[in-house]
Amino acid sequence: MLALWGYEDARTASPTARFFYENISAGNAVFWTLDVQGNLIGELYAFFALEDGAFANGESTAYLCAFRVKKEYRGQGYGTRLMTAVLSELKERGFTRATIGVSPDEPQNLRLYRRLGFTDKIKACHYDPCAMDADMRPVYDEKGFVLLAKRI
Repeated sequence: MLALWGYEDARTASPTARFFYENISAGNAVFWTLDVQGNLIGELYAFFALEDGAFANGESTAYLCAFRVKKEYRGQGYGTRLMTAVLSELKERGFTRATIGVSPDEPQNLRLYRRLGFTDKIKACHYDPCAMDADMRPVYDEKGFVLLAKRI
């Protein structure tokens, strides 16, 4: 994951990258990548438990984040296939609900998430539980985002 984000090791990583790395290392998060003909074109992360249990409670709800597909591959079904595979694996792990955040200035993501079944609005948020500042505290997002959920 650190190499994927362009870091040599955890010491040189940003606070957010360190947070992801530490949670993956501790077994509290996992990530998937999407490869097409040897090219890495996408990624998606799931956290099992976070301080704010509305995002991920360690039992029934997992939080999906950092869902990316390279621009030139969007609209071809790759993101849908990645999300479907991830949700299937989370269900196999015993989770019954997944959450994901979406910013109001990302209408294409909102359409995708709704099409994928993320239709339950949990709450409006201003702190991203997986984006860390230099003191390893969640970063305040002035414009905010909405936390959506889906039963899996």
